[in-house]
Amino acid sequence: MALFRRLQLERSFTNLLRPALSAIISSLLKKMRVRLAKIEDIPALQELIPESVRELSAHYYSSSQIESALTDIFGVDSQLILDGTYVVAEAEEQIVACGGWSKRETLFGGDQSKKSGIDALLDPGEDAARIRAFYVHPKWSRRGIGSRIIRCCEDAARQSGFLKIELVATLPGEPLYSAIGYRIIEPTEIRTPDGESLPAFRMEKDLE
Repeated sequence: MALFRRLQLERSFTNLLRPALSAIISSLLKKMRVRLAKIEDIPALQELIPESVRELSAHYYSSSQIESALTDIFGVDSQLILDGTYVVAEAEEQIVACGGWSKRETLFGGDQSKKSGIDALLDPGEDAARIRAFYVHPKWSRRGIGSRIIRCCEDAARQSGFLKIELVATLPGEPLYSAIGYRIIEPTEIRTPDGESLPAFRMEKDLE
């Protein structure tokens, strides 16, 4: 009974706090600027991405998995910036989140994981657009920033004629995507050249 009562009190306390927290988050989002990324943003993104991955993935992957993925997979994809499909969110005069969508075949991976040549374009009538390279600074996580950028990306992909969108979600990212309507297609793995493997999910969402 004591445990049940404590849980009731904690839930009541959380419910009392929720309006205040929502107001704080809403205020922060209003102060945030969301814009297209520029090539000049790359140094700031190269600082943000490792911070995001190391802290927000720590409960899901081992340190060796994380460091291997940062070396060979997770990073800036400059083609997204050149295509005008990559977005950054700024607050307190710094980039606190980034993410984008793609009209090209690649599902994930930064410049360091690419082979030579430009990635082939997708057919909006036949293929799904991609959600790509989402990273949020740990200090700014769970404040609705990722969802806001995703909505921008979905709208842009829809306006470009795509009827569906897909992605490869890491374990820490999957709950967010599920919460906003993405469904799991299949479990998959992100494999690195040095033999590490990170469990992940292929997910998709209809844009119609």
